[in-house]
Order: sequence, then C-alpha cells, then structure tokens
Amino acid sequence: MSYPRLFSTPGVGAFAEAVDDERYRQIKKWGDQRHPDGTGQPYFVAAADVARKECQSAAADGSVTWRHILAEEVGEAFAETDPEMLAGELVQCAAVIAAWIADLARRPKP
Repeated sequence: MSYPRLFSTPGVGAFAEAVDDERYRQIKKWGDQRHPDGTGQPYFVAAADVARKECQSAAADGSVTWRHILAEEVGEAFAETDPEMLAGELVQCAAVIAAWIADLARRPKP
C-alpha cells in the first residue's frame, strides 16, 4: 500500500502499518470504543516523578534501558489531565515504542 506522505525516519512506516493493522483488528473485535482517560490521580503524578528520576539516574550512570525511557513517558502520560498535553505525551510514548521496535529489528537474530 502506498501513502501520499513518506515517513522520513527508518522503520516508522512499518511501525505505522503494524499499528494500523492492530487498530483494524481492535475495531473489528470491539467497535469504536470510548472511555474516560483515567489519568491525573495523585498516585500517577507521584509515579511519574519516580519513573523520571529512575530514568535520569540510569542515564547518568550509563545503565538506561528502553524500559526506563518508556516508563518515564507512560508515567508522564498517566499523570496528565489536559487533553492536548495528554495527546502529546501519548505521541511521545508511541515514538519511544517505534524506536524500541526499530532497535529490536536491528539486533542480530539468535
């Protein structure tokens, strides 16, 4: 399938297609879902601070992992209450997930 806009980052086109395929399966199975965000509770704000500090600490000592980075981004999304800011945080989560998947694809096969 071709798209009018080409993705400039390696692997993002394949990622977008995989996400689109999964969304199609979800919609086919459950329909177009609508749910409350469930974000912004004090627990999530505190958890986001912990995840941010863990990620920064791991980055500082050279032990940062994709889990650290994604946990920080997901924590920030879970802490957010403003819909526009939440959308931005979720885009950051998706970008980290795309980068992680691209990294997995570049690794030697066992």
